[in-house]
Amino acid sequence: MLEPTRQRLPAREADLGDGMRVRRALPTRLRRMVGPWCFLDHFGPVDVSRTSGMRVPPHPHLGLQTVTWLFEGEVVHRDSLGSHQRIVPGQLNVMTSGRGIAHSETSPAPHPPALHGLQLWIALPDEARHAPAAFDHHPALPSLDHRGLRLTVMVGEALGQRSPARLYSPAVGIDLRAEGPVAAQLPVDPAFEHAALVTAGTAWIDGEPLQPGALLYLGGGRDALEVRTEGPARLTLLGGAPFQTPIQMWWNFVARTREELSAAVRTWNDGGGSFGEVQGDPGERLRSPVPPWSTVT
Repeated sequence: MLEPTRQRLPAREADLGDGMRVRRALPTRLRRMVGPWCFLDHFGPVDVSRTSGMRVPPHPHLGLQTVTWLFEGEVVHRDSLGSHQRIVPGQLNVMTSGRGIAHSETSPAPHPPALHGLQLWIALPDEARHAPAAFDHHPALPSLDHRGLRLTVMVGEALGQRSPARLYSPAVGIDLRAEGPVAAQLPVDPAFEHAALVTAGTAWIDGEPLQPGALLYLGGGRDALEVRTEGPARLTLLGGAPFQTPIQMWWNFVARTREELSAAVRTWNDGGGSFGEVQGDPGERLRSPVPPWSTVT
């Protein structure tokens, strides 16, 4: 039985080079998932006017969907299906890895001076994780105003608006923006567990103050969420039905067993195999680190 709670989860900071800072809010030692959401990076805001911006070389994914959402800047996605897509704020990229895909994400040249956004993963259920890979770009998403909040439904459904993004598990992801003081009750699904991440400013979620740098896990069993701001703020609400199957994660792979993870590492490091090659990206492929339990070299 899901019950309401408030659990503050500090994000872990990492430096990706060229001044690019990332706050990793999922997974953490205290919580591995929120519904099917198993990974959440908040990058920026960062001044990239004098750098190459984002540069994530070709790398593989297995057993998950990547969700890319920008607040500022531009990013170019390339993958082993032949996709080549630029994304700007207000648009959504969803890549379904299925049994394997490789991709890269880079800033175009020239690019805007600032970069700020989210990179999220959704674990695929058993019936979808061995399916063929796919990539979808959504140039527009449903938005609405609700009691002073501007809501954009990235994935799932909220307040009668449904995102076109394909999902394989019950889930929701909402971008909320306040331009000034707001006090709103936001309807939510009591069958979902939820978490909130503030990406700019300060917001009070069910009375708990939240700023960038921490994820607030809210549990479930509630049909509304109180959101309050005293000035401009932006936050992301994630939710979903509790994932029914325990997962194993290593590097960019989501699986069920360590054996599957070791096999994925071996396949990628041996040349790519079923992951394929990222087309049109001259960058050197990232090599997977070897898990400590594995004999893979």
